[in-house]
Amino acid sequence: MIKNICTSLILMVMIQTANAQIVPKGFKSIFDGQTTTGWHSYGKKTAGAGWKVEDGILHFDPTAAQNGQGGDLVTDVEYENFHLKLEWKVAAKSNSGIIFFVNEDLAKFKNTYETGLEMQVLDNDGHPDGKIEKHRAGDLYDLIKSTSEPVKPVGEWNSVDLVCKFGKLTMLLNGVKVVETTLWDDNFKTLVAGSKFATWPGFAAFKKGKIALQDHGDNVWFRNIMIKEWNSMKITTGCEAGM
Repeated sequence: MIKNICTSLILMVMIQTANAQIVPKGFKSIFDGQTTTGWHSYGKKTAGAGWKVEDGILHFDPTAAQNGQGGDLVTDVEYENFHLKLEWKVAAKSNSGIIFFVNEDLAKFKNTYETGLEMQVLDNDGHPDGKIEKHRAGDLYDLIKSTSEPVKPVGEWNSVDLVCKFGKLTMLLNGVKVVETTLWDDNFKTLVAGSKFATWPGFAAFKKGKIALQDHGDNVWFRNIMIKEWNSMKITTGCEAGM
């Protein structure tokens, strides 16, 4: 009995250690690994029961999201110029997303994706969206196809660096730059005009907004969510190591 208890305790410590956050200089954690403090379901005051915290991991569990207990999980505060780091993994056939520059004006916008841009989170091989160009993991959803697909197999962790700095967007998946573009210029407006969002007046219209983790009705996990912000008006030319 004592041996079994000791073994269980050792396994628990190993799991917690594996999921422990190491926060680089200049970054701050926006998920404490224990609660959903700092986050809420879109349009609500708190996080729905579908968003569970387990061993330092944020898990969207669709079986617990019944009766309106799901919804996209959004930060309580808005961000303008930032470097977001996190890790995600999905179950087979799952779909989710990281949505940013979300405006939570409920009188105008009922969903996060009506305003926010999205970095796709997906099981490319198992979900129908994997067959659609610009809808695969790492894509800037429906706008820009990833330059490569370094996504890991279902059940494995993927790292994300999402940098929005004074109009320049750079997205890295597992350390590989997959999307780079300038937001809100004429070329970007052309991309939006050719997308499913062309007639959505609030889409990509805000240069400051909340960050959302999408409830697409599927199992998805996030961990090590942290952010770095810039307030200087100095112009940058890209995403570089140590930013």
